[in-house]
Amino acid sequence: MDAASIHLVEDVLLVAIQEDITDTDILDLQDVLSERVSAEGARGVVIDISTLEIVDTFVGRVIAQLANIANLLDAETFVVGMRPAVAMTLVELGMNLPETRTALSLTHAMQRLRAAAGG
Repeated sequence: MDAASIHLVEDVLLVAIQEDITDTDILDLQDVLSERVSAEGARGVVIDISTLEIVDTFVGRVIAQLANIANLLDAETFVVGMRPAVAMTLVELGMNLPETRTALSLTHAMQRLRAAAGG
């Protein structure tokens, strides 16, 4: 799965999704992420979508599912790097991500995760 990478930093899994990710890669990412959250006891997940210039309903739905999977496994989750065009597309497609937290950048998400952890 070269279209996404997952790295553990400070008990937080950082997920970087590449622009050339395929539907198959995204489905594989769901499995890998859920296994890593559980195995590594991650307290947080940050999903970076800054390389995505355009999303369709499938990718939007999967981003929400990735966040929901991590949340169900008790990892506070943020989506970062959303471009304005991506946000507008999601709204135009009627995609509502009520359970998904967002942050402007990785730095903001990490600050919020540290604050939630009390440090």
